[in-house]
Amino acid sequence: MTRVQVLDTRGVSRALERMAAELIERVGDEKLLYLVGVQTRGVPLAHRLAGMIAAATGHEPPVGALDIALYRDDVGPWRAAHQQPVLRATELPVSVDDKVVCLVDDVLYTGRTVRAALDTLMDYGRPRAIRLAVLVDRGHRELPIAADFVGRTVPTAHSEDVQVRVRECDGEEGVWLAKEVAG
Repeated sequence: MTRVQVLDTRGVSRALERMAAELIERVGDEKLLYLVGVQTRGVPLAHRLAGMIAAATGHEPPVGALDIALYRDDVGPWRAAHQQPVLRATELPVSVDDKVVCLVDDVLYTGRTVRAALDTLMDYGRPRAIRLAVLVDRGHRELPIAADFVGRTVPTAHSEDVQVRVRECDGEEGVWLAKEVAG
């Protein structure tokens, strides 16, 4: 397997800073904003965005964590027993009602994770609006879903893998494009 680095630590920070500025501009009233990270790597990315928004506006939006494992469409009786989902915590410190909720995730690919996040989120209330922020958009959608805020678009082949590492989860930081080498 070969790995090519697409973003280093500085590149990840710059992408997040740009996304935070766009969020402030497009949401308008930052007091309505609620960042909700999709477990696992979306959560630290949401916390970083909240800190950047606070530094720019003086108001730090609340941050939540959303576990979508039971809402994924690849979970069910057709899934092998050894492939059961790993459950993580959903923590929503304030109500989503009447908030502009921005779902935050590391990679947007087929759109199925986002669909599951939308289904999960709606079980917790009725947001005023829902937006989507992703660090990497790699294309290949299977559902009609698009991100509102994108750190970096990385065109990929289906055979390639986008690997996002964040220091809070992985001890290293960056984005890599990985592919199998024939031979």
